[in-house]
Amino acid sequence: MTDFSLSETLDRIRAHSPFLNQALNREKDLAEDPAAALDDPLAAARASASDQPIARQLRIERRRLALIAAIGDLSGAYDFDRVSRLLSDFADLALDRAIVAAIRERTPDAPVRGFAALALGKQGSRELNYSSDIDPILIFDPETLPCRPREAPEEAAVRIARRVLELLQSRDGDGYVLRVDLRLRPSPEVTPIALPVDAAISYYESQALPWERAAFIRARAAAGDLALGQHFLDAIRPFVWRRALDYGTIREIQEISRRIRDHYQQGQRFGPGYDLKRGRGGIREVEFFAQIHQLIHGGRDPALRAPATRDALAALAGAGRIDPDETAALDAAYVLLRTIEHRLQMIDDRQTHTLPSDPAALDHVARLHGVADGAALIALLQPQVERVGRIYDALAEAGGGGVSSDPDLLGERLAKAGFADAETPRRIIDGWRGATYPALRSPASQGALEAVLPVLIDAFGTAPDPQHAITRFDAMLKRLPSAINIFRLLEAQPALTRLLSTILSHAPTLAEQLGRRAELLDGLIDASAFAPMEDGAALAKAMTAAERGADYQWQLEHVRRLVNEKRFALGAQIVAGTSDPLDVSAGYARVAEAAIQVLAAATVEEFAGQHGRVADSELVILALGRMGGAALTHASDLDLIYLFTGDYAAESDGRRPLGAVTYYNRLAQRVTAALSVPTAAGPLYEVDTRLRPSGTQGPLSVSLEGFAAYQEKDAWTWEHMALTRARPVYGSEAARAQVEAIIARVLHGARPERDILADARKMRADMAAHKPPIGPLDAKLLDGGLVDLEFAVHVQQLCHRTGFNPRLEQAIDALVGQGLMPASARTAHDFLTRLLVTLRLVAPDAQPPGENTRALIARALGLPDWEAVVAALYATRQEVRDCWAAIQAGN
Repeated sequence: MTDFSLSETLDRIRAHSPFLNQALNREKDLAEDPAAALDDPLAAARASASDQPIARQLRIERRRLALIAAIGDLSGAYDFDRVSRLLSDFADLALDRAIVAAIRERTPDAPVRGFAALALGKQGSRELNYSSDIDPILIFDPETLPCRPREAPEEAAVRIARRVLELLQSRDGDGYVLRVDLRLRPSPEVTPIALPVDAAISYYESQALPWERAAFIRARAAAGDLALGQHFLDAIRPFVWRRALDYGTIREIQEISRRIRDHYQQGQRFGPGYDLKRGRGGIREVEFFAQIHQLIHGGRDPALRAPATRDALAALAGAGRIDPDETAALDAAYVLLRTIEHRLQMIDDRQTHTLPSDPAALDHVARLHGVADGAALIALLQPQVERVGRIYDALAEAGGGGVSSDPDLLGERLAKAGFADAETPRRIIDGWRGATYPALRSPASQGALEAVLPVLIDAFGTAPDPQHAITRFDAMLKRLPSAINIFRLLEAQPALTRLLSTILSHAPTLAEQLGRRAELLDGLIDASAFAPMEDGAALAKAMTAAERGADYQWQLEHVRRLVNEKRFALGAQIVAGTSDPLDVSAGYARVAEAAIQVLAAATVEEFAGQHGRVADSELVILALGRMGGAALTHASDLDLIYLFTGDYAAESDGRRPLGAVTYYNRLAQRVTAALSVPTAAGPLYEVDTRLRPSGTQGPLSVSLEGFAAYQEKDAWTWEHMALTRARPVYGSEAARAQVEAIIARVLHGARPERDILADARKMRADMAAHKPPIGPLDAKLLDGGLVDLEFAVHVQQLCHRTGFNPRLEQAIDALVGQGLMPASARTAHDFLTRLLVTLRLVAPDAQPPGENTRALIARALGLPDWEAVVAALYATRQEVRDCWAAIQAGN
């Protein structure tokens, strides 16, 4: 907007705004020197009314502030954000002073506490209109609210609330302070105007309607007892910001938008008479656009929970959730539409949002804004309104009409979608419609089913294997307690539905997980689900994040939920073809290591609460096998050894002291349970501790001294082979260094002299006899598979006392560099590992999969087709066999 001189601004006010002109006539000091008031508008508003009764003070201050804000706005001295914040700050102050006055009039000596106003709507986001009402919810604490003798807190709260409304809404010759609308409180037709805080919390946790969740996006404690207000908002935050979002909320917002367009149809068409707030392409659609995306993503990303519309748009764009160009267009339109809305309301201090149909009245609005006439104003607004309308329309729900229940028409629809055999999916859909499963028996679930069916049919019909996709989805529905949320999620996210169909076509392992926890799909909404897995520190931080008052059980659930989400996302990366299986394997290991660190730390603290700590001692966890090598599959268990530092004869210092050996063995049992026991959030990992000293015959946890003595004197060759993959994953840096020093000493020769090759040859033969391959594609146990390659590596390491690295690929590189293994060994390792990681997801039985899944496997291995996969497996196995044979011959 063009800047104008203050004198020119006053001329426009007098010519085009009866309300502001009257205010100029009454507030002579502001008319004579408006510049002085613009520096500190709230102080200037209070300057002439401080000696009046509170009601008159507030009315005069409001009139003066309205004039100051208008002058600042119309002159260009204030931008839109400052104007709306100024109006909102005054509303907060006025509401707070009214609450203070209402309490002190009744109980002069009591502290002002136990009564709070929660600002919702535009007051909550500090975006008030020039002539806006406010939409607070009034709450009170019966325990702390000041009451008169023999007065029930409920009665006192209602009387205070009525006095607050009287102070703010009553009109006289000085005008009024604020219009107040209390209808956003729960069930306003039957509830008192002030609500007990615990009852209000209970309502929002159990009974609230979907639209009420969106209303609280912009809520804040604005007046009265702010600590009470914040307590309420903290308590209902999980209701507002849900990680597993009920997409019914989003549908509700979009339905509200449609109802508004229908109800205010007269104001939908752009031109004179257009409704700036409710019209197509208007203010409300910009706000709804931001709120819908906040509800989708804000449960997982607190940075997106900005109350103000412009801040929300900026945060969403900054996080890559919405298009930057659309963001800029919506932001510019929002500022212009809200500014013209202010102009409409400045004319007569009326809460209107509609452009005048009368040409002369429209000219007044235009000229007050500083443009030539109504036609120029319409021309200014039109491109912005049209762009907003197009952007919001594109956000409309997916789906293009219902699906017929007529068998012939349904069969035609399925065939057209891509099902070669329409009979099987038709029977499945008929079963859904017949409420075959518990999840489908409510009217709401049937309605959600009909809404999503077009999306499902189109996605499954174009899936790599339509029959597999729909039958596995059917099996998933059979296990779900409720299907409403997943139906609404898929309806709102067609791209996610297509990804789901791909997962169901190829990955029975992931499909089974979805059957247990359908909300795992939520994690795939974000593009970040297909980015490389975060590093260990970031993962541990996310798993450690705790809610206020969270206990040990909450931590267990939280870690399980995040681990399962991350593992599912990593599997989806392979199915979607967005990541190398080697990177996914490393990602699985980083997730597991973070879980070990977080759950071990939480268990140590929980255990210490009962038994104290052992002085100068700590738990250390040693990972072996694939976990030690930081290369897991989706199905890997965790090979762990529990150790402890310090004096094994010491005793803990808690109220229930234990000797160190007993202390750490019980602690190790607790850590194992924390990592392995299933909870409501699902299972976590199988933990295998059989690699500890003396195996299952030995204690679960041993001292470092005992571990070192065993490895140096008693351990067998197979245990030293396992030690080559050992890596500390929990413990202080000093403790880890101690363990690493013991391992290095043992591997480099401080161990019994044994015939390593003979032992290894016998072990491999025993393994082949007792644990044969499960199928023709078992990349691990087949002759010439990963196990043979591992044996070859470990024999060379132990015989030559070199090349030690828990990460197998790096150990191979070191041995190749020293001429102890052929260069082809690294290529064989990478191929077999990629194959193993992929097959654990898509063919866990190691049997040849269907044609479509074969193509996925080839893509994951970087090969052109299935024939190339079979040929590469044959050639790789031969190379590994040759390598292992050469090592046996050479040693």
